Parts: sequence; C-alpha cells; structure tokens
Amino acid sequence: SGIFEEVITDENNSPIYLRTAGKSALAFRNKELEGHGIDYHKDGFGSSVGKWKQTSTAPELLTNDQLHALGIVEGKKAKIEFVSGIVVSGKVEKVLRRDEKLLAITFSNCSAKYGDCVLFNPDWGTYDMAVGERISSVFNGAADKDAYNQIALVPKERTIKVPSDAKRRRLENLYAQVRKIRESKTGYERLGEIWETQQAEHPDDWLLSMEIFEILDTTDQQPELKARTEKFLNNKKAQTKDLTTLISWGFRLVEYHKKPEYQAALHVSPK
Repeated sequence: SGIFEEVITDENNSPIYLRTAGKSALAFRNKELEGHGIDYHKDGFGSSVGKWKQTSTAPELLTNDQLHALGIVEGKKAKIEFVSGIVVSGKVEKVLRRDEKLLAITFSNCSAKYGDCVLFNPDWGTYDMAVGERISSVFNGAADKDAYNQIALVPKERTIKVPSDAKRRRLENLYAQVRKIRESKTGYERLGEIWETQQAEHPDDWLLSMEIFEILDTTDQQPELKARTEKFLNNKKAQTKDLTTLISWGFRLVEYHKKPEYQAALHVSPK
C-alpha cells in the first residue's frame, strides 16, 4: 500500500519495477506483514516484478529446496536475474513466507540494476524485494486499513478532506458491486448506475472508473459508457499531475490483462 510514483515497463508495456513514495506498507491477505509497516517503509518502497531466468516456476511458488538449488540461502550471497533484464545481487538476510508462498526476500549489501539504471545501491541500506510473477490487480485504499493510516495516502502537494467512515463505506460498497459483476460475469447493465453514483458522490475517485472501463473493454459491453469512463480518466490524468502515472499505468494494465500470456498464466495450476 502506498502512493505509486514510478513504474518501469518492458517492451510490451508490462510492469517490471514499481516504486512508491512516502509511507508504504506490505500486506498479505489484507493483513500487514510484521516489520513491513509504514514506520519501516516511511520513505517508500521499490521492487522488481516478474519471472526469474533461473526457473520456469512462478517465483512465489518456489519451495525452500528450490531456492537452495538456485543458490538463495539465508546468510549467503545470491544473484537473481529477471527475464526482464533486472539483476538483483546481495547477501540474503531473510526469506519471508506465508501459507507456503514466498512473499519477500531481504538483502543486505544489495544492488539492483536494469541495464545502466541503478534501482538500488548497497549504500542505501537493506533491500526488501517483494516476490511475484505478475500484478493481478490494483485497488483504492490500503490492504490493511486497521494497520495503515489512511492519511498516509494523501500526497503532501495537495490537501484532501479524508472522507467520513460512512462515505468511505458507500464507496467500498460500489467497489464490492463491481467486483461481484466482474467475478460472476453477470449484471453488466448495472455498471452505468454504479458509475453515475460514483461520479455524483465520489468525484475524486478514479480507480472505480478504471475497473468499470476494463470490464466494458474486455466484454465489449456498452460502448457509450466505456467512452465516457475513458474520457473521465483521461481528463483526470491531464488535470491532476499526481494521477498521471497511476492512470497511465492503469490503462497499460488493461491492455496487459488481454495478452495471451497473461490469460494463460491465470489458468495454470501450481504443481
């Protein structure tokens, strides 16, 4: 959770490196990971994303034995090369797992590079690398709302009145309705009403419009509503500097989610 400030993409416009600015936190299944709250990541968080060259297995599914076979052992130096070209090398201090999934690897004396671009320098301290083959979704707000102070999401450059609990619950209800429509693949006719409600009651929110846009784009439903949501998002992107990168990234994710390799990955069962 945090304000995403930088996204590096590959030649296919797929995200390969993300960086947040200011207070950030890591969570798993909507629960903040111990030691990875906003006090620790107070200056932001950056991490590479994607497949590793050394294995065809999704990195988050690697077992300890598989990690050891790749030379990734706590207390020893290791080097990870990503398919994207990013290279991370340093001493492995900690391997973090939850529910048998590999979530993060902490390095000391670490460097992370993408060609000539330095993503992390050993002098900057400890490097916490989140582990994941792909970005599955983006949503508004913090993953663990109890642990993450919502005010941390407000950029310093502008002042926003934090919505009341009742208003936030109404917005979250709209998100829940859209999620249900997306997952059930029914009720598309209700998207227009949901979007109009968001426009009237939550005009500063943009992510719900992006979710609605993606559903309409994927299903070829309601081209007029799709055009209106796209226009709203492009206006937000042009008028609000803080949102330019985020909304551009959102459009890229919509395109990426339609790619055959992404769709194929969704249906691959872990062995």
